[in-house]
Amino acid sequence: MSGGGDARLLGRWGEALVAEDLRRKGWTVVAANFRCRMGELDLVAEKGRYLAFVEVKLRKSDRFGAAREAVTAAKQRRLRAAAELYLLEHPTRLQPRFDVAEVYAPQGVRTEKPDICYIENAF
Repeated sequence: MSGGGDARLLGRWGEALVAEDLRRKGWTVVAANFRCRMGELDLVAEKGRYLAFVEVKLRKSDRFGAAREAVTAAKQRRLRAAAELYLLEHPTRLQPRFDVAEVYAPQGVRTEKPDICYIENAF
């Protein structure tokens, strides 16, 4: 598998970890990897009055900066545009918000206990 494929596999693994963590905390994951012309939403989850658009960032360490730093202003604009399209297709009365989940997995998919740092209302 190429380096890009490995990164994609690692990213999907991180998204699955975050989805399971959200479920344990009482969230319902209503969409994963929602793709549209504006981009992709990693996870969409709801709980109580919130509909969270969750961007998952996985890193082996924070040596070169926090994973959340990869969610640049340009990335935020794409996520907002994708969320708008999602809401057009899936109307809701829930209050939307944007969360970021940082997953730190030093041994990649072999990491026994990845560290998840979840940031509500990240932007």
